[in-house]
Amino acid sequence: MKVLLKICKGILKSIGLLVAIIIFAGLIFRLFAPKPQPPGELMDIGGFSLHINSIGSKSNKPTLVIESGAGAPTEYYYWLGEGLKDSMQVVRYDRAGIGYSDVSDTPRDPETIARELHNLLEKAGISPPYIMAGHSYGGHYIRVFTELYPDDVVGLVFLDAPHPNESERLNMPPEPKFLNTLYYIGAVSGDLGILGMFDRILGPILWAPGLPEEVTERYHDYTLSGKYLWGYLKEEKWYPGLVEISGTISDFGSVPIRVFAGTNLNEKALLDMGLNPEEIKTERRRMQEEVASLSTNGKAFFLEGGHITIFSQKENADIICNEILKLSGEVKME
Repeated sequence: MKVLLKICKGILKSIGLLVAIIIFAGLIFRLFAPKPQPPGELMDIGGFSLHINSIGSKSNKPTLVIESGAGAPTEYYYWLGEGLKDSMQVVRYDRAGIGYSDVSDTPRDPETIARELHNLLEKAGISPPYIMAGHSYGGHYIRVFTELYPDDVVGLVFLDAPHPNESERLNMPPEPKFLNTLYYIGAVSGDLGILGMFDRILGPILWAPGLPEEVTERYHDYTLSGKYLWGYLKEEKWYPGLVEISGTISDFGSVPIRVFAGTNLNEKALLDMGLNPEEIKTERRRMQEEVASLSTNGKAFFLEGGHITIFSQKENADIICNEILKLSGEVKME
């Protein structure tokens, strides 16, 4: 028995020493790590700064404003900017706490986020009209923005954005609770420099296939502290309210809507959850067509790609860019 206790104490001491070494190494890494270099600029909107990356010049076409998905940085939408910058102005930005933007003490309710974006655009001198593009969660946010600023928006683009009733209609199981715990652990390890250290050693934690190395190399900037994950967790708490509000905004009159959805699903994961992949595909298609029907001028497009690769793969981004250019040609500029 004494021998067993001695062995256990030795193991615990070794584990404790290893943890201490990792923490020390992480803190050293964070102390000497290069400072993030945003590709755009940080703009103070009143107590905190948001990162905005605007390319292309103001023209006789509306400005495309991209609202990202949950935790998705502006870099994910690189090909959309590149494909349109010679024809129109394209604005990518990071919500508070995400990507290069500062964490904010303001609530993360959708109305506040919409007002912060509007304030950012004003501060940056980027005037309407806007075509609002929303990826994933961003599809909910652009509904709210359009509801608050209807005179500013002349078109809506949904990029694999969920239907407000998607979880219920697809009978999707709730997200495992341990994931939130992992995010908290990741945020703390980020503050200690551990996340950034391992991100450098093992490669970027974020993943968006098809983007050039000059873009993916910047992913390392996001793990140099825990800010990114703290921002994501803060925003995630408001998600049920975001979906509820989004579902009440369901009539866009004749404002043009273009919906782009990926057709590639993880069939094995769906089968493991006891779901029928073909039924899920059919119902998802039906819901995306319903989103397009929120306007009398709505169209839905189904691309060979996944939730991110429908725009991170250049060939898909080119299709989306062409349709956005067509849409911009339909809009009457005052």
